[in-house]
Amino acid sequence: DALRQLRGEGVEPVARPYIIILDLNMPRMDGREFLAELREDPEHRDAIVFVLTTSETPEDRAASYDKNVAGYIVKSAVGEGSFWRELTERMAATGGGPDSVTIDGGEGGTGAAPLSFSDHVSLPFKIGFAQVYATFARAGLAEDTVFIGSGRLGFPDSSLFAFALGCDMVSVGREAMMAIGCIQAQRCHTGRCPTGVATQNKWLMRGLDPDINSHRAANYLLALRSEILALSRSCGVPHPALVTADHIQIVSERFGLTPLREVFGYEPEWPFVPGESRSEEWLAAAA
Repeated sequence: DALRQLRGEGVEPVARPYIIILDLNMPRMDGREFLAELREDPEHRDAIVFVLTTSETPEDRAASYDKNVAGYIVKSAVGEGSFWRELTERMAATGGGPDSVTIDGGEGGTGAAPLSFSDHVSLPFKIGFAQVYATFARAGLAEDTVFIGSGRLGFPDSSLFAFALGCDMVSVGREAMMAIGCIQAQRCHTGRCPTGVATQNKWLMRGLDPDINSHRAANYLLALRSEILALSRSCGVPHPALVTADHIQIVSERFGLTPLREVFGYEPEWPFVPGESRSEEWLAAAA
């Protein structure tokens, strides 16, 4: 389907410039076959391709770079603790490593996902992020990496909780899509989104008015930012990057109070906040 769309076979061809995000493990034609056929196509052989996959094998990595991919990005489950330990050990030994790490919780996902997966697969964001952050913090690398949280963090309270756990940024998908008209019809993968948000069908696309919906998306983001800053100030700090685990307590079902730090096993100095990059003067100006 992707190749047909690139070539304009029965549909409007994709306009240049474009970037292809390619998974190696796909049904029907897998990513390796797709990449080989793409590089043999004289019209599209120069396309920019990034591989995003769970495969860590040197063979797949080498084969991908032989096909001139722009980058090879490995997806790893948080539950694979050995991956994160090996990554931090290598970073500590070489001084290199990823500039950023995105942790996506099981609360997130796509309307194209099978319900059994969206309901039961992967860890909740708070548990998964805390495990990864702790691995980096113990290795002394938490401040060398930008942590991005994802997974239903599009509300002020959940975003602030993520910042308290050590996130530097949060990414928002579901809520921003709903702001522009998504009704969660769960047809994203069919190309027949009834509101025109997730489709290439020109007739259905008419349901999405960029002039109106862009303002709705902007209003949502402005409101989210404003409320996150308001919650931060209620904690006594001018910016969410200064909110720590000490600012939040968890209320149990029997109305007991447990510090967030204790619930997630954070050391007293986690998350790391001091430093010129997060000085209160700079953050106040950024706010």
